[in-house]
Order: sequence, then C-alpha cells, then structure tokens
Amino acid sequence: ERLLLDAARAWAAACHRREPPQPALRRLLATESAEAAAPTLEAMLRALAAPHPLTLGCPLCPRLVGEEPPLLLLATLAQRGPRREALACLLSRLPGRAGYDAMAAAIGLGAAFRAAGLVFADPWSR
Repeated sequence: ERLLLDAARAWAAACHRREPPQPALRRLLATESAEAAAPTLEAMLRALAAPHPLTLGCPLCPRLVGEEPPLLLLATLAQRGPRREALACLLSRLPGRAGYDAMAAAIGLGAAFRAAGLVFADPWSR
C-alpha cells in the first residue's frame, strides 16, 4: 500500500511541476521490481483526475489525505477479486464508460503488483 501511495504522490507532484510523470513512477516502482505497473497506474490516475484534479498528499505527508483512502481501497479490491465493489467505487467518481475504462487500468495495476510479489492486505479482515 505504501508503494502505491508513494507512486501516486510522485505522479501528482510531477504533474504539478508539469514534468512527465512516467519516470517518477518508474523510479519508485523499480525499488520493488514493480516498474511494469507504471503505465497502468498512470492510466488509472489520469482517468480519476479527468473530471477534476485529485487531492493527494505531498511525498512526505505523514497521513492519508483527499482521495488517497478510496484509491487504496480501489486498488485492493481490483487486485484481490471483489471487482464489482471496485467498479462501484470507480463508478461513484467516474460514471459510464470512463469508469469501466479506469477499471481495466485498476485490474492491470493489481495484476502488475501481484506479478512483482506485492499483494495488498485484505480490506475486510481487520
């Protein structure tokens, strides 16, 4: 979860500086051999930010802010299997076709993290 959060924050910071976000994502994701997740993470974040900018913390922010909790929940649900719940999370923010397109990116992100040996915690086990 921390890697996803750090990568999303790096993406937001790069976008804010008007720099290409892909290199920032790849550098962070490479620390855990998950750089293959960069394109799908960027696609998902771009889709989520399309209707209005995402509120994400700065890279050193100690707490979850804005859309970070739903982003983590979405990624977890998309990876762990209850995809109808993940789709419901997406459709609440991105109605129609945009939500379904973002769901494809969320599933790809979950698969890329799993391929790198990174499995999100079960959100319902706590």
